[in-house]
Amino acid sequence: MSDLQQLYQTIILEHAKARHGAVDLTPLADAVALGDASGLRVAESHQINTTCGDEVTLRVSLDIETVTDLVWTGEGCSISQASASILTDTLRGLSTTEARALLDNFREMLRSRGKIEPDEEVLGDAAAFGGVSRYPARVKCAMLPWVAFEAALIEAESH
Repeated sequence: MSDLQQLYQTIILEHAKARHGAVDLTPLADAVALGDASGLRVAESHQINTTCGDEVTLRVSLDIETVTDLVWTGEGCSISQASASILTDTLRGLSTTEARALLDNFREMLRSRGKIEPDEEVLGDAAAFGGVSRYPARVKCAMLPWVAFEAALIEAESH
């Protein structure tokens, strides 16, 4: 295993343990009411990987065109949990346009089956999932929180 692969593996394992952004979610109706009172648009998405049983519920808060907050809860393998943690760190504070561009870049990398080298300048810690792209069953694990983010973002923007 190369030094870079070892580093990526370490990043994934650290995020799987630390789980940045993982919280016990308050009921969505309460979060939406608080969001309305503060001018935020709040939405969430619950996604399940039927192949392995991983699941994640991700909540996004938008202030005009900025992802002001991302929180999540979930259960599953270290890849899905680390992916949710890294997503939280990577996308929080970005404009919705920037967040969508990163999502598209992440998705393209994962679908490449190892043919696209991850760009750390663009993806940050999310580049650690470049090696996962060679394992189609694991791609679903890594994409799960990003799919939840995309669905929650669409919902929040519709408010």
